[in-house]
Amino acid sequence: MTTGTVQPVLAIHGGCGAIPKDELTPDFNRAARDALHRALQAGFAVLTAGGPASDAVTEAVAVMEDDPVFNAGYGAALNRAGHHELDSALMDGQSGMAGAVAGARRIRHPVRAARALAEVADPLLLVGDAADEWAARHGLEVVDNTFFTTPSRREALERMLEREREGTLSAAPERDKHGTVGAAALDRHGHLAAATSTGGYTAKPAGRVGDSPIIGAGTWADDRTCALSGTGKGELFIRRSLGHEIHARMLYQGASLTQAAGAMIQEMTDLGGGAGLCAVDRHGNVALPYNTEGMYRGWITAQGVHVAIHEN
Repeated sequence: MTTGTVQPVLAIHGGCGAIPKDELTPDFNRAARDALHRALQAGFAVLTAGGPASDAVTEAVAVMEDDPVFNAGYGAALNRAGHHELDSALMDGQSGMAGAVAGARRIRHPVRAARALAEVADPLLLVGDAADEWAARHGLEVVDNTFFTTPSRREALERMLEREREGTLSAAPERDKHGTVGAAALDRHGHLAAATSTGGYTAKPAGRVGDSPIIGAGTWADDRTCALSGTGKGELFIRRSLGHEIHARMLYQGASLTQAAGAMIQEMTDLGGGAGLCAVDRHGNVALPYNTEGMYRGWITAQGVHVAIHEN
């Protein structure tokens, strides 16, 4: 595509573990929508300046990693041992380069580590202490693990552990089960990128890694088809290679983004898992399907900004 001929677009999600509509307070509603707006504006500023999609998704996700409304970075979920283990990935649709971290404990913005790793892509994925040490060596901000803890996340852990003792874990609300943030973008040069970041789910086993840092599962970008970031039951996303499956349906079957993404969310529904995603295709079409009561989400183009939680 010729430089300057493409209208840039950015789509984001803040997780399909949205607070039920009847429990959403006016204050939280405003906070969530404001955070979505700020993330969209940060990412779109990169696109309007002619920057690459990979930088746009990084900036959008970094804003959400700083906001405790979401389950990523500051305010991330606690595992059953009472620690934060953070996962993130980024993929560039033009080059196919990708980077990811899993089980990181000290990286202030895991998405920035994923972005930096995508520059080399060898190693592509680093885990645990190795990820933290690599980030520190490459000048990224590292903090103590307790930096990410908020009172609400501590309370959520206590609720989940109590449910486990009572045998009522399956009745836990979506907001306590999981949460993720992600972004997908098309830049003015016609290139796509996607990024995802998460704290996993509350009371997850120590060392558990979900779909977010797995390229082809929760994160995917290819200029031939689409860029996407998933949120939901990560184990199911990994088993079905959700991101790559959407790409394959578009590339080999000729499915539209809406058709391919919708079909995969339906598969997750059939398997009994909460799921959602944000996606942008090479033509600038946006898809934001989900099967839960709500999903924090939004998109932005030159024509305007749109954010939503429960409403269509």
